[in-house]
Amino acid sequence: MIRLLTQWIMRLGSWLSLVLILSYCRPGSSLLAEKGAQLVDQHCSSCHLAVHPVLLDRQTWLKQVLPAMAPKLGIGTTARGEYYPETNAALPFEEWLTLVDYFRQFAPDTLLPAQRVPVSNDYSLFAIKPAPADSATALTLMVHLEKDRVYSAQATNAMLVQWDRHLNRIDSVRFPAPVVQLHVRSDSEMFATSIGTMRAQDQWAGSLIHRKGSNQTVLAPQMPRPIHTASGDFNRDGRTDWLIAGFGHTQGGLYLTSQRADETYETRLLTAQPGATQIEVGDYNADGWPDAIVLFAHANEGLWLFQNDQKGGFKSIPLLRFLPLAGSSSFQLVDLNKDGKLDLIYTSGDNSDYSRILKPYHGLYIYLNEGNFKFRKHWFYPINGATKVLAEDFDLDGDVDLATIAFFADFQHHPQENFLYFKQTQPLHFQPYSPPITTFGRWICMDAKDWDGDGDTDLVLGNFSKGFRNLPHIQPHWSIKIPFIILENKTHNKLNKRASLVQ
Repeated sequence: MIRLLTQWIMRLGSWLSLVLILSYCRPGSSLLAEKGAQLVDQHCSSCHLAVHPVLLDRQTWLKQVLPAMAPKLGIGTTARGEYYPETNAALPFEEWLTLVDYFRQFAPDTLLPAQRVPVSNDYSLFAIKPAPADSATALTLMVHLEKDRVYSAQATNAMLVQWDRHLNRIDSVRFPAPVVQLHVRSDSEMFATSIGTMRAQDQWAGSLIHRKGSNQTVLAPQMPRPIHTASGDFNRDGRTDWLIAGFGHTQGGLYLTSQRADETYETRLLTAQPGATQIEVGDYNADGWPDAIVLFAHANEGLWLFQNDQKGGFKSIPLLRFLPLAGSSSFQLVDLNKDGKLDLIYTSGDNSDYSRILKPYHGLYIYLNEGNFKFRKHWFYPINGATKVLAEDFDLDGDVDLATIAFFADFQHHPQENFLYFKQTQPLHFQPYSPPITTFGRWICMDAKDWDGDGDTDLVLGNFSKGFRNLPHIQPHWSIKIPFIILENKTHNKLNKRASLVQ
């Protein structure tokens, strides 16, 4: 029993000491450990991967997570935190009490922080260009780059603002609800994903909106908090269709919005799983039909391939599953090792749920593709509350670098992890850098493009400066008025200067 537990814990990573497990496996406790693990597998694994006590501290399990999970299993809770059986309970009340005892005894007092490669602060790849400070509090939900243009949207209103090359406001457009994603076709045409509501509620008020000139057309109304959309001609009829990630709350799903011959649209549900977070479209099985890889971030967290069945639908194939405490937040598909297969870069760190503590397994992961989309974990860098990763050759040296933001960073001990730049120094080895931007904002959104048209990739970071404070004792040390900053890449200029010196 001790050997099996030891092997499992070591697979979690170096953040938890083996001594902890050995201390819990004392006489009289092994029976509870075995019974508790059995009950977890029996009653929790139908909805998500099994979780174990070492993933959270004892008080978080007892005061937050278990009371939230009890009603889902038909167990009632009183205002004083006591449990009582309901008539529709999914397990005998005695088994529930055994589960509680299991987590009480085997959860650690605290989670040990993960060890990490030190971050370097002496990096000058980017020039920092903050947008003008606003009179209102910056609650930026979306930022989007085009050449010589920046688009931004706030959570407090439904305005989409356009900024010019000098970061002057040049236009603003009102939408039915806050915009969280933008597809720009031209200066006069765009597709906007409107979330409907920021609140964690089952409201069907989101939509996909087509704006052309001054006309707005709702293509997909009454969506459950959509946060990401992707286009493709999925039935190969020559017309553009859309996949919509309805994040939802307890309800949500992945939707297909198809364009008819008369240019109207019909929307149907592909899967009712909540937590749909990100969609990447591509012909992943090389059959000439567009497929999609989709990340889900609620309960049954994981990555799924939706393979086009060439009949107007998709076959769902699981690729990777993650723990329900992972807080899956984003991914990129890039051939990192140049073997012709798409590898997975993944961030884990959404921390706005029942267990709002810093987690040593949150961060940036690389999974290498071993063929047929079988992924093997290759690398992990701990980042508290990691929110998004973008993969680009930022320094133009022929390999892929990474940029990350972390909305739920450890602002007390590691404020620089709110934004990190990872330079690939040698194949599949990355050095993290932190530009001096921690006082400019708290970053919740990010986009990358050659904004200034000089041949390298720039970044924009959106500042959601207040709210969602998991560390209430930490007061904002960042600006609450700057809506976003541009990180203007200077690589191309430096390369040109070097070339001119050589000549």
